[in-house]
Amino acid sequence: MALVDLIDVSKSYETKRILCGVDFSINEGERVAVIGKNGGGKSTLLKIVAGTLEMDEGRRVASQNISIKMLSQAPKFKAGVTVKEAIESQLVELKRAKEEFLKVSQALSIDYENRALLEKHSKLSAFLDAHDAWSLEDKIERVMVEFKLKEYEDRSVDMLSGGEQRRVALAALLLQKPDLLLLDEPTNHLDVYMVEFLEEMLLSKRYTILFISHDRYFIDRIATRSIEIDECKIRHFKGGYSEYIVAKEKLLKDMQSSHEKLLKLLKSEEEWLNKGVKARLKRNQGRKERVMKLREEAKKNPSLIRKIKLELEREQKSFNQEDGVNRKKMLFEIEHLSKNLGDKVLIKDFSTRILQRDTIAIVGPNGVGKSTLLKILTGEMEPDSGVIKRGEFRIGYFDQHREMLNDEDDLIETFCPMGGDRVEVRGKSMHVYGYLKNFLFPKEDLTKKIGVLSGGEKNRVALALLFTKEYDLLILDEPTNDLDISTINILEEYLQSFNGAIILVSHDRYFVDKIAKKLFIFKGGGEIEESYLSYSEYLDIEKQISDIERLESTKNGASTKEKSDRKKNRQPKLSYNEKRAYEMLPGEIEELEQKIEEIEECIYERECYEKRGLVELTKELDALKRVLEEKVEAYLAIEEKLEAIQNQTSV
Repeated sequence: MALVDLIDVSKSYETKRILCGVDFSINEGERVAVIGKNGGGKSTLLKIVAGTLEMDEGRRVASQNISIKMLSQAPKFKAGVTVKEAIESQLVELKRAKEEFLKVSQALSIDYENRALLEKHSKLSAFLDAHDAWSLEDKIERVMVEFKLKEYEDRSVDMLSGGEQRRVALAALLLQKPDLLLLDEPTNHLDVYMVEFLEEMLLSKRYTILFISHDRYFIDRIATRSIEIDECKIRHFKGGYSEYIVAKEKLLKDMQSSHEKLLKLLKSEEEWLNKGVKARLKRNQGRKERVMKLREEAKKNPSLIRKIKLELEREQKSFNQEDGVNRKKMLFEIEHLSKNLGDKVLIKDFSTRILQRDTIAIVGPNGVGKSTLLKILTGEMEPDSGVIKRGEFRIGYFDQHREMLNDEDDLIETFCPMGGDRVEVRGKSMHVYGYLKNFLFPKEDLTKKIGVLSGGEKNRVALALLFTKEYDLLILDEPTNDLDISTINILEEYLQSFNGAIILVSHDRYFVDKIAKKLFIFKGGGEIEESYLSYSEYLDIEKQISDIERLESTKNGASTKEKSDRKKNRQPKLSYNEKRAYEMLPGEIEELEQKIEEIEECIYERECYEKRGLVELTKELDALKRVLEEKVEAYLAIEEKLEAIQNQTSV
């Protein structure tokens, strides 16, 4: 059933035509992604569908009595209300319906043949079903926890940042579960864990959604179909971003040479999707199937639970080392770095090296210290303790505040401050318009002041300016915020051809997977883990470990007394050698891990590996890893035997 139909709709702003005689409809249960350039009409379409913006021509037909809600880019709240009050104030209708349902149910228990009451009961029940409003208090609590709003629940919304206020507004919208939900960049200001929760909620509760997003993984997971607004028209595509890329490339091939540059970008994107994402998804699927099979076995044999968890953790750690040895130019050598802000530990005893061609993504939840590490690296902030040895090199820094731009300058003045109309880009002289055309700026924008540009346009200017300079290291703090997918593709192309090092902070999983070859993962409490997994693979394994831990917790839910009794019962049944090995192996495993770490450090130190011999070090490292594997397996075997004894005792 179509909820909203747009028929032959047109819309212009002054002389700029945005929509030209377009047709669009959205049916119940659909999740439609809107793709297109910034300023191309995506938000305009959402507002027309919502009924909050008048069309110049055409008709809008909406089903009777449907509720349509839209996430605002800058939500407004009553002054002085707390976070929890702001959310609850949006749920008044649902709470009243629940109260009325209980009253009608009580009345029916006395007069159970009353037709009017039966009809009202049925309507209220259907309404509460449709809006998933049966246990609102529990849902409010969960959404506040998942969106990290619980700690602010009694704080005035006015005191929150813009990103936090958007999370409050999004939480309220999700809990209302309107008939049609309109979302404009819903993943902005969400970390990957919040995005994962949002995805699960949207999929599990069967929302009908029309949404704009630059998060390509989010589009792939959520969208049942996609539409693109291009040159005033709408094109329709089945499925999410991956299907859109394939279909768009075919379309552009049919349109021949006029779109050669865009075709090149899309071809690169499709090749990466085929070789990278799809191969990884296939690999992940195989691992998931194996884990699911082992989980089923674990229900019968609890000893397998820890084994699965260790296997997954080992898979993570196996990627936490570089392939081979490459002594490139050292940019930073960081030793025992620590940083606190107030009572909060952001970085604790972190040591690493950053080399000339490293591409590193700094990832993790919001508020754990990622941007702080960038500021320490640029010298903007001092660490509390530790040493940073820095080589001689040039840093290009892009932050979310775009401080390199002057609102009073126009585009030509920004790129040609000494006059003229040409700009140097990687040793090549280009006309400023020819260069800015690559960043999707039309010729008429060259004389626009920076101050009148949108946030996304300012980001494009800042990134374009960054690539006109000669740098050895680019440091990028959330570079994809406010960018459309076309511009992100351009940014990725420039970064992939950049000859220096890149350090970036981003929650965009697709972007990180495509650019970064190494991760600094902020785990919280100051802990930073290094990994050579792709970000998606890391998150996938992390989620599986979390699932296993929950299963392990369930299996180990016996009382303290039961655990103590089992321990007493099982110990005498092990042989003397097994008991001694069970006591000794953890220490031996730890000692081996330390030796392996020392050898790996030696391999990265020229003086050390030249003195001891690289070949000999490699052989010793391989031998130690084999011994470590054997000892871990021996320890697991004894644990399995102990679990079996425990099970026999409990029968």
